[in-house]
Amino acid sequence: MTPASPVRRALISVSDKTGLTDFAKRLHEAGVEIVSSGGTARHLTDAGIPVTPVAEVTAASEMLGGRVKTLHPSIHAGILADLDDPQHRSDLAARGIESFQLVVVNLYPFEEDQSIEQIDIGGPTMIRAAAKNHRWVGVVVSPDRYDEVAAAVEAGGLPADVRRTLADEAFARTAAYEAAIASWFAGGRTPSSVSNALDHAETLRYGENPHQFAALYAEHDGDGWWRHAKQLQGKAMSFNNYADTEAAWRLAADLGSPAAVVVKHTNPCGSAQSDTLANAFQAAWDCDPMSAFGGVIALNAELEGETAARIAEYFVEVVIAPSITKAAVEQLAGHKNLRLLEAPFPGIPDLDVRRIEGGYLVQERDQVALAGSGLPEGWSAVGARAPTEAEVGDLRFAWTVAAHTKSNAIVVARDRAAVGVGAGDQSRVGAAERALSRAGDRSQGAVAASDGFFPFPDGVEILAAAGVTAVVEPGGSIKDEAVIAAADERELALVFTGRRHFLH
Repeated sequence: MTPASPVRRALISVSDKTGLTDFAKRLHEAGVEIVSSGGTARHLTDAGIPVTPVAEVTAASEMLGGRVKTLHPSIHAGILADLDDPQHRSDLAARGIESFQLVVVNLYPFEEDQSIEQIDIGGPTMIRAAAKNHRWVGVVVSPDRYDEVAAAVEAGGLPADVRRTLADEAFARTAAYEAAIASWFAGGRTPSSVSNALDHAETLRYGENPHQFAALYAEHDGDGWWRHAKQLQGKAMSFNNYADTEAAWRLAADLGSPAAVVVKHTNPCGSAQSDTLANAFQAAWDCDPMSAFGGVIALNAELEGETAARIAEYFVEVVIAPSITKAAVEQLAGHKNLRLLEAPFPGIPDLDVRRIEGGYLVQERDQVALAGSGLPEGWSAVGARAPTEAEVGDLRFAWTVAAHTKSNAIVVARDRAAVGVGAGDQSRVGAAERALSRAGDRSQGAVAASDGFFPFPDGVEILAAAGVTAVVEPGGSIKDEAVIAAADERELALVFTGRRHFLH
């Protein structure tokens, strides 16, 4: 442990008062003078804790409605002074300025209330000054640190390595704050700059492969289902677990309830809606049992005992559901390594960001969920035969699954259950052939969805020859008329959506 620096004087100015009273009381009882202003000073005074007002230190009252109070040499010189520098010590003595050893500041809640008046000026300035001078000053930007810091002060002071860690957190906090403000000012669909501050959340065992380092980082002002997930059993989540669970959970959230999804390597290898969750799970698993082995299961309804008993018959890595009954937990308790998660459904962030060397690709996140029933807005039956009501229901289902499947993607479905999925193929015909090979005889009377248009009639011809009776695809190919003619010749209902859903 590095030598501790005694704390005699602290500057406290916080927006979030969580835990403040107990923290300040401990500082006071340890002999620390507390300097404060505005609402923080009133809060501490009301709690019976002695406070030296900032105005008394600066000999200047607050002005501009409180916008200017700590922006003063008597404050910042006390924070920034290098006490090993004779000139610094002389300057302080000449002006009667005392140094600070602790600065406790958290910022106006701009992330929650994005407005000009919530842009903090004095707070970031004090935080950055204290962090820069961490050789002499400790800086605290989160109530989470109060107990640790108070204990250190009570024990004699803040060690140098602790002050450096606190400074690291301080600069990360101001960077995140400025990033949120910059993003708000940028606005629009294609902002001139995108700032994304990330906080370390968890070190993972390894990445996609054992030789790769990996960690989970959280957007400072963001949210996510995993932040609120409760893991009821099983080993810690891995890099691949998080990636696969995210893919499964987003598809499950876009399907009608009750529905089940089975994902392997971020691609659905089974998905189904049914009258019960147990039946939905079984239909999803039966789509491709070989690929489903060791996969991730997402359920968009409460996981109960019957469904859990069926899941328990197989080897899976992760099961996630919005709620889980005690009976379900008991059914799966024998699978010690199975990660069982209870989590809220995922939201839809504004931007989808992917890194390439030296930069990022940024896009609006694709949205797929289909409201209502019947042909959705923008869809049109373009062939001689319109799809039946039952086919429309299956087409809607297949289209949703295809949108969550890596391109090129073809999904064959019947009775709102996938029976064959062709994912990530370089050829659309190849994707159709892979989907049909998995479907086998189940393609008879099924429908199919394609995430992109068919550039030639051959894709429709292959599907129709296997017994598929209706197809949904974006349309827009220069060969659309030939594709429609091939569908009509085979009495296959063809629907164009006018929108594609590539996923790379």
